Amino acid sequence: MSDSTIILISPKEMQERFTSILDGLDFTKERSSAIAEVFTNNSIDGIYTHGVNRFPRFVSYVKLGFVKRDVVPVLRHKLGAMEQWDGRQGVGVLNAIHATETAMELARQNGIGCVALANTNHWMRGGTYGWHAAKAGFAFLGITNTTSGMPAWGAIDSRLGNNPFVMALPYKEEAIVLDMAMSQYSYGAMELAVYNNEKLAVPGGYNDKNEITNDPSEIIASRRALPIGYWKGAGMSLLLDIFTTILSGGLAGHEIRKAGTEKNVSQLFIAIDISKLDNHPMIARTVNEIIEDYHQSIPADDSRKIAFPGERVLQNRKKNLANGIPVLKKVWNQIMEL
Repeated sequence: MSDSTIILISPKEMQERFTSILDGLDFTKERSSAIAEVFTNNSIDGIYTHGVNRFPRFVSYVKLGFVKRDVVPVLRHKLGAMEQWDGRQGVGVLNAIHATETAMELARQNGIGCVALANTNHWMRGGTYGWHAAKAGFAFLGITNTTSGMPAWGAIDSRLGNNPFVMALPYKEEAIVLDMAMSQYSYGAMELAVYNNEKLAVPGGYNDKNEITNDPSEIIASRRALPIGYWKGAGMSLLLDIFTTILSGGLAGHEIRKAGTEKNVSQLFIAIDISKLDNHPMIARTVNEIIEDYHQSIPADDSRKIAFPGERVLQNRKKNLANGIPVLKKVWNQIMEL
């Protein structure tokens, strides 16, 4: 069996393995379990780039001291429905869960809640927090800045982060969740394409010769990902960085870049309690009608169904829970050696 072979790992086995490794890194049982659950659920949902594939890097960051094991975020400032928190270089997924829960509680009290989080670490998959809030009945917005990996439009050097942006709201028993980077492909998606020895479906960035390319390895080497919508994505990336930085009082993307490692990022979590809206009794029907009309789109390719953001996640979740999570053998070997 070659290292490029895909093997199936049950969710139970994956979560137990992650938990065991984290226990060995001196996390408390509660924190080990919570972190392992996030990485496993991301993998169940088919977001392998920020689940099983990302776990070895997370472990290395813990060992290097970039991620502090036992710290918890602290409140720095409160202003009505908004709070500023310091993540203290703690575990990104745990800080993000805390920030989401806090934003939801503020929204229960005020209708809307905003938590700005400084000095935290990678939240892995931003959609995790969108699903969490939406399943609890909230509309949600989430933003994180990142280290540089994308040029301003018309530039050749990378000074922008791909700064993921999340929007979510309840839909029937599940949710509609948009989780997108400002680059055409996230670096995680490009790394997965390299793992699988695949080209990108459309050009995703530039190589060192200033040529646009669909070769993910060339884009990763140049650190010049292509902004979505060209100048529009570049402009949005800039403003997302500014918003997370000034509202959290944390580091901007250029400061993260100069540190040499993606840590101490700034994030924003906004929850809206839609049950308090005057039109709340009509919201579910309104969303249903919008999605029903959307699904009537005529596909350009008859083999592909038109899906709303998050719909394919539901399909992946059902399949992976039933059959096991597909994992590259070389990735699983790395995890078994941790």
